[in-house]
Order: sequence, then C-alpha cells, then structure tokens
Amino acid sequence: VQLVESGGGSVQPGGSLRLSCTASIATSSLYCMGWFRQRPGEGREAIASSHSDGGLAVVDSVKGRFSISQDNAKNTLYLQMNNLQPEDTAVYYCAAETPSGRDGVCHPAKYNVWGRGTQVTVSY
Repeated sequence: VQLVESGGGSVQPGGSLRLSCTASIATSSLYCMGWFRQRPGEGREAIASSHSDGGLAVVDSVKGRFSISQDNAKNTLYLQMNNLQPEDTAVYYCAAETPSGRDGVCHPAKYNVWGRGTQVTVSY
C-alpha cells in the first residue's frame, strides 16, 4: 500500500488549503485512515481520522477549522483546512491502518502505512 499526499503549500493567515491523500489500493478496504502533522521541533500529532464504518473525527484543537472526508470512488482522503494560522505550519502526513481483524475506534498507534508528507506553511 502506498499513500501520496498533495495540496500543501504556503498561505497567509486566514487562508485555506485542501490536502489530498491518494492510496494505491481501494480505500474502502482500509480499516482507518487519518491525518497527522509534525510542527518544527515537535512530535507527530494526530489531527483527524476516518473509520471504515463512516465515522469521521477531528481533534478539538482544530475542530471548526479542519474537516476530514473520504471519497472511496477516487481512493482519496481529504483534509480541508480553513482559517489557517501560523501555528498550523507543519508537515502533514496521511496514514492508514490495514485490516487486522480488530474492532474498535481508530487509534494513532495502529496506523501501519504512512505517506511521505506535504509541507504547509502559514505566514505573512
């Protein structure tokens, strides 16, 4: 399985970007997909997740500004980011969890496939 992110770039505060993550296999076959980011000098943090049962979630810190969606017809996961702020500057990664037979919610520790990341820079 390969994941390829796109859509990153440089924007001014208040701007928007939509990140895309295209998978090499049917995204409908993946248990979970998610978005993570790594700010300069910090660890990787989970931002949003998409469960194979249709459940979508974003963390409280970006709720109301970021939204996640998945289009299985295009094998693509999206992250819509609005009202971007300088603190959103980071490398954004797409991740997936391949089916293992487990049940339960998406969990950051369970992702086993990663994209290479796309840079998002928010500045004046």
